[in-house]
Amino acid sequence: MADEQPDSGPSGSNPPSPTPPDTADSAPKLPSGPDSSAPPWVFAGWGNATNITDLEAALPSVGYAQHHVAHKLGQWRATAICGNDITSSVLYVAALCTLAAGVYAPIALATVGLVLYLFRRIYAEVGSALPLNGGAYNVLLNTTSKGKASIAACLTLLSYVATAVISANEAIHYAHHVFHAVPIMLATVVLLGIFAVLNIIGITESAAVALVIFVLHIGTLIFLTLAAARYAYVDGFSQLVENWKHPPPQGMAKALFFGFAAGMLGISGFESSANFIEEQEPGVFVKTLRNMWVAVFVFNPLICLLALSMLPTDSFGKYENALLSEMGTRSVGSWLATWVSIDAVLVLSGAVLTSYVGVTGLVRRMALDRCLPQALLIENKRFRTPHWIILSFFLLCCSILFITMGDVGTLAGVYTISFLGVMLLFALGNRLLAIKRGRLPRVVRASWPTVIIAASAVAIGLAGNLIKSPRQALIFAAYFSGAFVFVGIMFLRVSILRVFLYIGEALHAQVQRMNDRIARWTTRNIQNINSQAMVFFTRGDGPANLRRAIEYVLHNEHTNNLKVVHVYQDEGHIPPRLAEQLKALDEIYPEIRIDFIAIKGKFGPDLIERLSGYLNVPKNYMFIGCPGDRFPHNLADLGGVRLIV
Repeated sequence: MADEQPDSGPSGSNPPSPTPPDTADSAPKLPSGPDSSAPPWVFAGWGNATNITDLEAALPSVGYAQHHVAHKLGQWRATAICGNDITSSVLYVAALCTLAAGVYAPIALATVGLVLYLFRRIYAEVGSALPLNGGAYNVLLNTTSKGKASIAACLTLLSYVATAVISANEAIHYAHHVFHAVPIMLATVVLLGIFAVLNIIGITESAAVALVIFVLHIGTLIFLTLAAARYAYVDGFSQLVENWKHPPPQGMAKALFFGFAAGMLGISGFESSANFIEEQEPGVFVKTLRNMWVAVFVFNPLICLLALSMLPTDSFGKYENALLSEMGTRSVGSWLATWVSIDAVLVLSGAVLTSYVGVTGLVRRMALDRCLPQALLIENKRFRTPHWIILSFFLLCCSILFITMGDVGTLAGVYTISFLGVMLLFALGNRLLAIKRGRLPRVVRASWPTVIIAASAVAIGLAGNLIKSPRQALIFAAYFSGAFVFVGIMFLRVSILRVFLYIGEALHAQVQRMNDRIARWTTRNIQNINSQAMVFFTRGDGPANLRRAIEYVLHNEHTNNLKVVHVYQDEGHIPPRLAEQLKALDEIYPEIRIDFIAIKGKFGPDLIERLSGYLNVPKNYMFIGCPGDRFPHNLADLGGVRLIV
């Protein structure tokens, strides 16, 4: 099994490890390690070298198990899941864009479609290089640090909240168009609560049901488009001509600027495919991006143009929440309006369900990465679902609903700001991936001009939304600040706990009894946090790469133990100086214990799986250097192993 050598320092006889504090009966004692003035948890102890030759008896991997899908999603089922999200925006974006840009709204929406065309390559490059769930959080996690990736996670979380609220609110507005007795606010809360209950008992969106809703929705849009086109043609497009005679008073340039900013809401949901890329068959991800772009580029400007051919621009505010139903009434009759409303309720409800499913996966990933409390990972015994995540999300949705009083414009603004922030960070992550992880193989590459133009367009849309409504910006800032502060506290909790410990020691003479309790509690928590070991696989890297790996762990992870693993098939090929170099680095970085493990075997998913159970280290706490073009494994098969060098 494993041959573990006794702890030894660089000269072969290091001093004994510091005596750990007696956390049960006394306050922390100072160590006898290199820095005798430091608290006991600063010196992690001397590392050792271990040679593992057999992992057959190892337990399964620890932590959150990788999700294996027996039958991965094909093009149309995958398109349906993300398509229900992005195509639901057509139900309200035409009205919002027209209120901002007037008769120039179709031009603004077409421009948004062109920007989305550029983002196809940006998303496709990241998805082909890093085929892992997580979207912007995942790409930043693998190219920068966990702290920077947490910013994208907070924006994505807020985007999910706004998605659920605006979709539920719009669904109830369309239901109200058919059944006028339906109370808007109460019914929205009930709808959000229904999906919370469904997710708690384990009912999630299935690809088959999503495909049925998507096909029904696209068929409804096609029929409505043809009916509205016939109505406008018979009318001789007189209403469109009349609307063109009354351009927006602020001028064409200003109208297009704010119309473009409002129209960016029409591409919200484009990032959803990147959040379940692991469940898609190879090559499907790029096709989902194409299909979503086609749907947005065709329907959003076209339906807006037809609406302008049927309604005067000054009446769009009246039908802001049910524009397509009014188009159905005018073009065919009340039965089409009813059908459009039913279709809207279905597809918008699908978007609410997608939000619950998406936020559950995101929060679980963040909790596993110790960016959020571990309590959120607790599952109920009956349904085995993380009920605290679902209930917390439901309460967040209800709070933002009542703060905005269900105003679609304000909700759309908060939604758009958070979504555009995610897209901007995704573009940034794309460039960092090209610079830092250029050796990763990928089937699509986005050029610098493409990324710069796309990111600039998103920045313009973001600025337009901030200028248009400072109140929306304030609501967004309040929720984003709350999420970021909460995640920041989790990320800096060791430093915060150190502050608690120092305060307790400073007041020791005055509040001896209270100080003892604080010291014991704080020390236990710090030791518990730092006890999680990390693993770095090395092929025999030189001291420079090993130093960078150690510094990455020190700067981004809460741990005092790094296990450096070298996999070999012939014992004679073990780098002869590797253990000596690690001993030297162990002295240079006394705050972390560096263990060396040589494993006989072949590097791959199976070895990682067994080593995870053997060392009791989750796979997402295992790191490798950036592989080259000849790397024989898909990163997704490694179970979340992270690139850090």
